[in-house]
Amino acid sequence: MNALHIKLLRELRRLWAQAASIGLVIAAGVAALIIGIGTYQSLERTRADYYARNNFADIFASVARAPRSLLPAIGELDGVLVVDARIVRLAPADVEGLAEPASVLLISLPAGPQPLNQLHLRSGRLPETGQSTEAVVSEVFAKARGLVPGSRLDVVMNGTHRPVTITGIALAPDYIYAMTPGEIMPSEGRFGVLWMPEAMIAATYDLTGAFNTVSLKLAPGAAANSVIEELDRLLAPYGGQGAYGRSQQTSHVFLDAELTQLRGMSAVLPPIFLVVAAFLVNMTLTRLIALEREQIGLLKALGYSSWSIAWHYVEFVLLIAVLGIVVGYGFGIWAGNALTVLYARYYSFPVLTFSRDPAIYVIAAAVTMGASVLGAVRAVRQAAWLPPAVAMVPPAPPVYRRILGARNPFHFEVPQRWIIVLRHLLHWPWRTAGGVVGLALATAILIGSLWSVGAINYMVDYTFNRTERQDGTITFLGSKPAAALYEVARLPGVLAAEPFASVGVEISKGPVSRRIGLTAYARGSDQARLLDDQLRPVVLPDEGLIVSRALARLLRVGPGDNVQIRPLDGDGRMYAVGVAGLIEGYLGLAAYMDLKALDTLLGRSPQISGVNVEIDERQQAELFAALKATPALGMISLRSVALERFRETMAQNMFVMIGVLLAMAGVIAFGVVYNFARISLSEQGREMASLRVLGFSRGEVSMLLLAEIAMVTLLAQPIGWLLGIGLARGMVSSFSSELFTMPLVLEPSVFVYSTAVVTAAAGLSGLVVRRRIDRLDMIAVLKTRE
Repeated sequence: MNALHIKLLRELRRLWAQAASIGLVIAAGVAALIIGIGTYQSLERTRADYYARNNFADIFASVARAPRSLLPAIGELDGVLVVDARIVRLAPADVEGLAEPASVLLISLPAGPQPLNQLHLRSGRLPETGQSTEAVVSEVFAKARGLVPGSRLDVVMNGTHRPVTITGIALAPDYIYAMTPGEIMPSEGRFGVLWMPEAMIAATYDLTGAFNTVSLKLAPGAAANSVIEELDRLLAPYGGQGAYGRSQQTSHVFLDAELTQLRGMSAVLPPIFLVVAAFLVNMTLTRLIALEREQIGLLKALGYSSWSIAWHYVEFVLLIAVLGIVVGYGFGIWAGNALTVLYARYYSFPVLTFSRDPAIYVIAAAVTMGASVLGAVRAVRQAAWLPPAVAMVPPAPPVYRRILGARNPFHFEVPQRWIIVLRHLLHWPWRTAGGVVGLALATAILIGSLWSVGAINYMVDYTFNRTERQDGTITFLGSKPAAALYEVARLPGVLAAEPFASVGVEISKGPVSRRIGLTAYARGSDQARLLDDQLRPVVLPDEGLIVSRALARLLRVGPGDNVQIRPLDGDGRMYAVGVAGLIEGYLGLAAYMDLKALDTLLGRSPQISGVNVEIDERQQAELFAALKATPALGMISLRSVALERFRETMAQNMFVMIGVLLAMAGVIAFGVVYNFARISLSEQGREMASLRVLGFSRGEVSMLLLAEIAMVTLLAQPIGWLLGIGLARGMVSSFSSELFTMPLVLEPSVFVYSTAVVTAAAGLSGLVVRRRIDRLDMIAVLKTRE
């Protein structure tokens, strides 16, 4: 260890507080990078591995009823490696401990090995072959309802109550994120998947020797689009509902949306922290070198080269960076593990562990050290190459000038203390600008995270209070004649009933197409309604579609344009329909029609898919009992349950992330202000001591520094608000997908809270520095060199 190393350690001990505050900002950047990329990699790699191990299919298709003799022809399509046909049916279920009817998706299990979408058995065993009423249940449903091997539940299969015995608990790659068909959020305890022997399901639903869903595995490099076209051609005579690839498979789509959000967060936040860290390094090192000009001159006079002195200060920066990286590693791994555990609650993977990829940590360290050294370059370059004689001369004292020259266009007298404050701020414009930018970025991070609280509240109010206002929705297991409305209306506890129809369609414009649910309401529906931009009810037109803006953007259509729709359970006929208007819609892609207009378009007798109901809470139990007794009426979903689930799912993830961002923004604000104040104190220590000698009180002297901090904090706010608005817009864009469209809701409280947090952090760091002013050794300061 040479003399420069000893000097380095002494400087670190002397400046430990400033070094620690810079290290914390660096740690925040490293942690943000590790959390974002690590969680993204965990989900992406786990999913890829799970798909590969369990032979997740590439193409999916549903059909009304197709003979198994068709399978060889499907297998011979160019590019198809494996074909797997199954029977899938939705059925009501009576589960012990659940008042309302639950719903289960029955999926057939072949007698032999599963070619595709293989189960991952958690516990128990597979059902016995034959017509056994044994089943394997999905893990999420089993956990929510306390089902274990040996448990039993009552399932209504084709109108008949059948007791089903659970033999095992399993996961499947096509139900990583399992939801009731037609709903947008999972309902853990009210929807589950049962895998049962194929012979039993086929016999129950009269599908022996037939199938109603098929999955394909493609050869590497096979053209999926051409296979989909050929598959549609083969299935069309049997009621084919349109084949689609993984990109439209429900579970896959939800996970993709989550990965997109994580990728967006990883791209936005770490650079902000690293920019602030680089600025702090530059600010601190510039002042340190200015104070050590004489020492630098002496070192050079003793023979130390410019490069060795420059490397000495770079080492100082790298040591701080290493401390920040170590802390960032620790916090990033801890928070990443916690976030992964949270994800594991919603996504059913056999194993989900936080990524330990060394590349993430190497990249985080390299980027952080690079940003830190970059922040030090300018300061080091100015001092290390000074000639010894020049370096040993004390820097010239600051030359203050009159503010605005001799003119005062405002003709008012500025208090002397504020003149001192303004002169200090204007004399070191880069330091002042750096402090303003640092605090503005902290404010921006807060606005860029707190906006989501208002957005979620707005989505809840829009979706559950203003548009979907029914207490419950009774969905039939298939379309029923319009007269079914009156059967529902007569159920106990039903105060009002409004019909709706939902038809699965493929909607397209040019080369862009999507499979969506087309919903139709009766004219004058009040429980479920559409709203325009001004939140005014929209009257459904006699003909034409009302589409959500997300769908309109995707298809690039507007009012007056025509789109093509093809019912998935029809004869493949395409219908040209005009777009009559647009509405906001935050959950999924949606299109709406008048109920009569839909029946007219499809050329069918009036049919409905379900009924929205207003329920008398006092008779809710009687209503559930009646539905369980008449399962042909279908299943009920409750708005209160959906709202609770939505808040739990959306809010929990968001609020965890917001908590982390709040802490990080506080670290930035504290670090920026603390370094700003410490450097100001070192520059103005002599002046402050002089003022104390002249009779100024400690409070009056401290106020000069605190006023500087207040000015910088105040100037940073409008800039931070603007940056925050931009950041929030970027987050809205990165969070939005075909499943969710987040509204940009920036309530005044977002700006108030953001400014309050930054101001509190600035005030705290200011008070810490004030203690140093109170303990200022006036004699020692006044002995400093002239």
